[in-house]
Amino acid sequence: MFLTEEDYKIVADQRTLDTIQQFEESTRLRAEKTAIEEVSTYLRGKYDVLAIFAATADARNHLIVTITCDVSLYHLASWLPGKMGLEIRIERYDRAIAQLRDIAKGNITPDLPLLTDDNGQSTGGSISFGSDDANEYDW
Repeated sequence: MFLTEEDYKIVADQRTLDTIQQFEESTRLRAEKTAIEEVSTYLRGKYDVLAIFAATADARNHLIVTITCDVSLYHLASWLPGKMGLEIRIERYDRAIAQLRDIAKGNITPDLPLLTDDNGQSTGGSISFGSDDANEYDW
């Protein structure tokens, strides 16, 4: 998988992770799959998400690792009985989603592989279009 248990130590201690994943690695892995898909929905229009999430070790983008951990922990915490510790998870999740929206808009430009066509030309990105305000000249 894209994330390792070690990655979570940036955003949670081991005891918290054990509690949130209910001491079952399979629960964490399901949440990671959900988080990867959620993060991908924000990046897919411009970036090569297959390459991003296929990267391992230090080849991964650490901002995306942290964001994916936060999203995964949010989903894990929301499954807990009584929603224990959900406040901090909601706060970090909201921040992660805001960062993803900024990446999608181009306000933040992390070092991620762009989508390319068969010729190696970048295909991702956005196109801005519009016009000036209409003039109302009466002569």
